[in-house]
Amino acid sequence: MRCDRGYRLLGKSLIHCLASRRWSGTAYCRKMRCNVLHLIPHGRYTCTQGFMVDSRCTFTCDPGYRIEGEHSRTCQRSRSWSGVQPDCEDTDPPKIKCPPSRLKVAEPGKITAMVTWDPPAATDTADESLNVILVGQKPGTDFKEGASIILYKVYDQARNKAACKFIVRVEVRRCPDLPAPLHGYLTCTSDGNNYGATCEYHCDGGYERRGVSSRVCQFNRSWAGTPAECVPMEIKSDVKTLSALLDQFYEKRRLLIISAPNISDPDYQMQNIMIQKSECGLDLRHVTVIELLGSPPRETGRIKESLLSSEAIEGLRQVFRISRFYFSMLLLDELGLDRERFITPMASGELFSYIDSFLLDEEQRERLELHRDFCD
Repeated sequence: MRCDRGYRLLGKSLIHCLASRRWSGTAYCRKMRCNVLHLIPHGRYTCTQGFMVDSRCTFTCDPGYRIEGEHSRTCQRSRSWSGVQPDCEDTDPPKIKCPPSRLKVAEPGKITAMVTWDPPAATDTADESLNVILVGQKPGTDFKEGASIILYKVYDQARNKAACKFIVRVEVRRCPDLPAPLHGYLTCTSDGNNYGATCEYHCDGGYERRGVSSRVCQFNRSWAGTPAECVPMEIKSDVKTLSALLDQFYEKRRLLIISAPNISDPDYQMQNIMIQKSECGLDLRHVTVIELLGSPPRETGRIKESLLSSEAIEGLRQVFRISRFYFSMLLLDELGLDRERFITPMASGELFSYIDSFLLDEEQRERLELHRDFCD
């Protein structure tokens, strides 16, 4: 007894016809089959004869996946499948689309701009949850002038990668550089010449501003107003009242008032020599010297060679309580306030040190440092 291929014999392989006219046994052929193949994740298979011997099962994967391993398995006569079970590998990268590139103009007085956008969404054939990574500056933050590249990356669970990028460009509208006035300088807010920046005119010692105090950079990239000038300061010494005299120096100059009983006073003569040698340093610190000498009817008051009226002299002595009978010096700040008194001659170094430490603001100290060698 023998079976066709794909069948196995059940019973005796040899049967005899007995004298009793019966066969010595029975046998039959049963179709041979292999175990049911397991399904593979994200794939399927089709077989030519089901799970019977010689049946060939071919594996395929879902879209976005690729067979890793053998593409088919055959049911063998030993009732085992040839080869090993393949896998479906995810080979399809995710899909991601970035927002369009954008241009943002900086607001007035700023050289940066806040830029926002919605983060891109990513999709994948295999995974629902994806890890989207931002490479670059976050949305909703201030971007500096110029172009910034924003890159997004995304990976699926199989480490397939996709990326997209766009450009954030910040434009700062700028005016032409504003030249400083002759015998003066500018102090500007923000970056100096950007839209909304304000530049103020300042004059060096001995000069006063003529024209606007400041100019603003406008949206059309031009400066508002017309340039100011620094012209030599004109001091009217023949005014009849103290207020008329002091108003000329208000917020412009400091005053150093030197008083002595007479021109031959030794303290005055010593101080006068030191003042003459330090004239440049006083000018850098915006200090004007007023001298009050003697007593009526020969009392004189002067600013350099210009003589003061008797009304102005008397006003200075009365308001600031300056005695005619001994040497003294009085230092007034730019607001006309009494800041320090000296009753003995002061070397220029000591005087400058006091002014630098107590009367100059930070900006004025910086300007002084830039021009410190000027007097040399």
